[in-house]
Amino acid sequence: MRRDTTPSLQLIENEQATVQIQGAWLTDLLVEPGLMQTINASLLATQNRPELIWDLRQLSALDHIGAQLLWLSWGKRFPQNLLVNEHHQTLFNRLAEVQTIPLITPPKPIVPPFGRLGRLSLNFALHVIGIIELLGQLVLDLGRFLRHPTRGPWKEISANIYRTGFQALAITALVGLLIGVVLSYLSGQQLRNYGGDLFIVNLLGISIIRELGPMLAAILIAGRSGSAITAQLGVMKVTEELDAMRVMGIPIGFRLIMPKVVALAITMPLIVIWTDVMALIGGAISAQFILDMSPGFFLHKLPDVVSLGNYWIGLGKGVVFGMLIAIIACHYGLRIKPNTESLGQGTTSSVVVSITSVIIADAFFAVLFRNVAY
Repeated sequence: MRRDTTPSLQLIENEQATVQIQGAWLTDLLVEPGLMQTINASLLATQNRPELIWDLRQLSALDHIGAQLLWLSWGKRFPQNLLVNEHHQTLFNRLAEVQTIPLITPPKPIVPPFGRLGRLSLNFALHVIGIIELLGQLVLDLGRFLRHPTRGPWKEISANIYRTGFQALAITALVGLLIGVVLSYLSGQQLRNYGGDLFIVNLLGISIIRELGPMLAAILIAGRSGSAITAQLGVMKVTEELDAMRVMGIPIGFRLIMPKVVALAITMPLIVIWTDVMALIGGAISAQFILDMSPGFFLHKLPDVVSLGNYWIGLGKGVVFGMLIAIIACHYGLRIKPNTESLGQGTTSSVVVSITSVIIADAFFAVLFRNVAY
């Protein structure tokens, strides 16, 4: 770099303090290592001194970045004493004009009083229409599967049964066991005060087999398998695998949606049975320590207090909950937009809506079968 083009700033203290600006104040020269720190330190020393004379006549070159650097050090206004060449003055005049242009603030959108409610209602209606379309396509795919079972996606169904069923046994067993222990412990404390120790079998049997078992299994599967289904379809949407399948003539509903719904309809009742068994084991163990009730007596008393109808109601809930979780997860997976933010939001919404739908369906079952099997 030549010495005559090196940007520099010199403060001359005499009768009339003068700041001499020399060299070429260009971007490619100002970025030299250590040079900008030196210039900034020199400019900082000239602040709050309005009597200074700024002599820019020895500038060999000046661009907008260099002019902006000086303009900011002047406090975005011309100094009282400025000596500058005419062709450099144009740059500073342009900076002064830009500063006077008011910033355009975008107008705030006028939202009607019921605008948000309308958007929510429209969004809800679109979700309902999408799920109805998915259900219609599922019915057609099931009809095709029943007509030609040998051509069905058996490998996909088997793989989904393994992922949603076998791999979920550990977590459902742990949660079911702990829930049984907690429920038995809390109930046993109260029943012992009133001499109703034997009724703990009734309480645990009815609550677990009819209500808590299917509900716990559905919530765990919705959080574990439902989110996985949504994420899987969402990633396929982002990577354009779904578009590739459509181009190749592979039916998405028959190969992706139906196997997941069928698999969860098969595995959920089995998971419910598994959760019920583990919860009852936990309740029997807790009852032995709290009420001194042997596990043998607990198992002997259980068939007498829990009718077979409660058992079938719990299994029926498992089938419905499994299909409901799979349909909602697939619906949100297919609505994922090709970006990672939509993927996260869709997965979260899928889990929340699935759990909410399961609770609503359970309340519907409770009202529908309120006089059955008691």
